[in-house]
Amino acid sequence: MRRLFKASHTIAHGLHMVSGVLLVAMVVTVLLDVLSRTVFGVTDGDIDITFPGGVEIVSYSLLFSVLLALPYSVNRGQVIVDIFTEVFPEGVKRAMAAAYNLGFTALGLGMAVAFFHSVGTTLASGETTQDLHIPLYLIYAAVSAITAMLGLRALLVSIEQFLDSRRRPRDPLVSLDKSRDQGAAS
Repeated sequence: MRRLFKASHTIAHGLHMVSGVLLVAMVVTVLLDVLSRTVFGVTDGDIDITFPGGVEIVSYSLLFSVLLALPYSVNRGQVIVDIFTEVFPEGVKRAMAAAYNLGFTALGLGMAVAFFHSVGTTLASGETTQDLHIPLYLIYAAVSAITAMLGLRALLVSIEQFLDSRRRPRDPLVSLDKSRDQGAAS
């Protein structure tokens, strides 16, 4: 089981790295688009080095950079309100996080199914993007695969957190009186 957890982490980390590359590509595309439009404007259209599809490249880079970062962030980016969970033992906190990640499992797998249905629809219609004429079914297929990875990664993280909550000894209740806790540590 540990190998499966490690493999999912490695794959998610790789997707996270691709996400970073797409962010850089997005920034470079915006920079080149602004520069080419500036040259076009300054020369009153005599020098036209503008390129079509800059907006599509940026929007799809943003889409994929966000989606590719999600599987890696499943167990890292959650906001926890400590005032409610502060008094719980660590095992209970991990079990709550595991239950929470089951929601991401449902979200990821639900989105994967929805986008998979869109693949069939756009494949039949032959729809493409406006400027670059990329078949939309390819984009929907990629999004479906990435969201399926999100769902599977969330499921594995949830299982791992649940197993960790059962495996480790329960911590004693933490006192809400921080001054007493700090005095005892001194």
